Amino acid sequence: MKAGRTLVYLLLGILFGIVLSKSEAISWFRIQEMFRFESFHMYGLIGSAVATGAICVQIIKRFNVKDVDGQPIVIADKQKGIWRYLLGGTSFGMGWALVGGCTAPMFILIGYGEYSMAIILFFALLGTFIYGKYKDILPH
Repeated sequence: MKAGRTLVYLLLGILFGIVLSKSEAISWFRIQEMFRFESFHMYGLIGSAVATGAICVQIIKRFNVKDVDGQPIVIADKQKGIWRYLLGGTSFGMGWALVGGCTAPMFILIGYGEYSMAIILFFALLGTFIYGKYKDILPH
């Protein structure tokens, strides 16, 4: 059962990578156009992803959707606050602008043979590890 589930997740990940590749979401030039406000392409992709996520969350909350193990999915309400989202979004956006991509395109570009992205992926994972280590003492 676990191997079958892992295969499904692997195939969904490959499909996600193909969709991102074909939509040019991994293109550094598209990301640059977005930050220069020269093209709507990436804003349309991001907007459709946010809309899809919002719709899926509402479906999960309203219809008591269960996970693959039959357990109910519980999405806790978030605390209100502006500063953590402003600072987190700004640091994420600055990193995205400097690197030319977020996490999913890093994996895809490595698969395309852009092995220099492995360095960026390493430091992204290191940053995630450091955050996990110190999140209890950071202001949220």
